[in-house]
Amino acid sequence: MKIYRYIAFLAAAVIIISCDDNTSSIGTILTDNKDNLEVTTDSFVVATRSIASDSVLSRSTTAYLGKVRDPETGAYITGDYMTQFHIFENYTFPDRDKMRSIIDGEIVADSCEINLYYENTSYGDSLAAMKLTMYEMATPMEESQFYYSNYNPMEKGLIRTENGIAKERAYTLKNMNLSDDERAKATTRSIRIKLNDPYTSSDGKTYNNYGSYIIDKYYQDAANYRNSYTFTHNVVPGFYFKTTNGLGSMADIYMTQLAVYFRYLHSDTVAVGTAAFSGTEEVLQTTTFINDEGSVTRLVDDHTCTYLKTPAGIFTEATLPIDEMLRGHESDTINTAKIVFRRINNITDSPYALGPPTTLLMVPKSRMHSFFEKHEVADSKTTFIATLSTSQNSYTFNNISTLIKDLYSRRGTEDWNKVVLIPVVTTYNAQNELTKVVHDMSLKSTRLIGGSENANGDIKISVVYSKFN
Repeated sequence: MKIYRYIAFLAAAVIIISCDDNTSSIGTILTDNKDNLEVTTDSFVVATRSIASDSVLSRSTTAYLGKVRDPETGAYITGDYMTQFHIFENYTFPDRDKMRSIIDGEIVADSCEINLYYENTSYGDSLAAMKLTMYEMATPMEESQFYYSNYNPMEKGLIRTENGIAKERAYTLKNMNLSDDERAKATTRSIRIKLNDPYTSSDGKTYNNYGSYIIDKYYQDAANYRNSYTFTHNVVPGFYFKTTNGLGSMADIYMTQLAVYFRYLHSDTVAVGTAAFSGTEEVLQTTTFINDEGSVTRLVDDHTCTYLKTPAGIFTEATLPIDEMLRGHESDTINTAKIVFRRINNITDSPYALGPPTTLLMVPKSRMHSFFEKHEVADSKTTFIATLSTSQNSYTFNNISTLIKDLYSRRGTEDWNKVVLIPVVTTYNAQNELTKVVHDMSLKSTRLIGGSENANGDIKISVVYSKFN
């Protein structure tokens, strides 16, 4: 449908449009030919479908451990993770002659442990009985490689088998070893794994515990502690935490810390020292997710809607009717192109129903992997961010006109007119500038209106054109 207006009305519309920080236009020009400016609007149906993501680039500051079942879809999700440990450059222990933890003339650690610190917002039943097994890595995973969420260090032969640590630990997210008052006062929650059993290193030397091995490696050669790289390759290549039993909880691990305790002489007093090494952004941390393939396939084959499921589950693909949008408008300027994706509310009556993703990335399908591998951020030109509007129950991309132009320039190539909606987590700096976009690896799920059985106008892209006659 075409709508004709004089320039006074149109200029006001252009000004309103330009005030939207999320909007842009393709070649909009204001000239003195006011009476010859023609503006038209139209809308077109957008086809959508669910696609299985299989795996996503696994690199985040939060790791996930546990196994749960989505009460809405029945899909099972298992999370295991690997972490390395960061050290400060040129890390030092006290001088050898000041160490007071000594057995048979050998400097030792009094004790050693690993703590898995998890968020209070971890998902599921806090009383669900779970079990993990912690495995020592034989070889470190390398920073230079891309690791996706289906990468399994055990299957790749990176776990140390002969004399390697394989420590089981049963746990619940609610620590029943504490009283109610102690739990209420606790500022952190963690799963503690003690490493005080005798340990044999890869060179065949046996220590009274794992901490003694770490101390000895320093006194053998302080260069082992020059930086995180030398520490990872010469001392501690990392640990892999695998869910081995239980169902009902998924812990959001925000920090894994390796702690070594010892005594040393400090100002003529014997003090207790702690050497603590943590999994941080400076070192590699990856989560391995196992999704129930049967459930994923069943949901993808549901054409009455589309799905967004994380982690590494299902994305929504949209085919933009670019040829149709530009037919008859070859000499026009696309001022705006707006598209809204509406949610279908979850009606599952369960306290553990998964919430919807907060933020979506719209990215050309041809770039759905490279975008993350190259550490790109949404530029509001060819990639866009939308957040969930709770009042409208939808995700709105206000103006993707520049994306349409870019896709049209690739016409004829594979998937040239397709975009993918991917749940993400975004980071902004103090100036409110987007600095980081990564996959949302938390437990989220929602349905969107659409799918091949509902392709009769449920999702439309609204376009505003202009041209000078």
